[in-house]
Amino acid sequence: MSNPVLEAISKRKSVRAYKADAIPRDVLQSIIDAGNTAPAQGRTKEGSAGFDFQPWRFVVVEDADMKRKLVETTLPFWKNMIESMKDSQPQMYEGVMAQFEAMPEPKDMIYYGAPAIVFVVGPKGYDVSIALACQNMMIAATSLGIGSCYVGFGSMVTGNPEIVEALELQEDEKILGPIILGYEADIPGALDAVRMEKNPAPIKWI
Repeated sequence: MSNPVLEAISKRKSVRAYKADAIPRDVLQSIIDAGNTAPAQGRTKEGSAGFDFQPWRFVVVEDADMKRKLVETTLPFWKNMIESMKDSQPQMYEGVMAQFEAMPEPKDMIYYGAPAIVFVVGPKGYDVSIALACQNMMIAATSLGIGSCYVGFGSMVTGNPEIVEALELQEDEKILGPIILGYEADIPGALDAVRMEKNPAPIKWI
């Protein structure tokens, strides 16, 4: 069985090499709108149960200077993680470091030069609902010919007051994602787009 939605889900992959081309604003808006239609359940700020409650908000970063600050803030965390792989996973470590050394400045192993970085922000405790919005966005992006990747390291920016201010991040909020978006590039030596083949899921029919 196949239809356009199932095809988009099947084709979605984590893209880690992007062209510099900007994504048209209406396309970005459509991707965000898809995230906004995700199911969510919780309580409104007034305290009443809200089945139509939307706990998320979106911050889209396209500005080159802000991207540079994001890279400078998060790259040390990435380097620490990679260094921990040096002994435990030496082959992977060597491959990743070879790509890092070959990458032109500014070296961006977090956002991979994606033209758009979308921070999905919401109250702490709503991780599942906000993750559903992220998934909607990535599937929508695939259907529109846009590559995407969920980058957990991208959330490690709370130690930079300037970025926290730009994101208007409140004490009771957290970042899910961010999601990077752009047109996939064929760059020699870049990390290949990752689309892991999934094993059949265990299913019990009753």
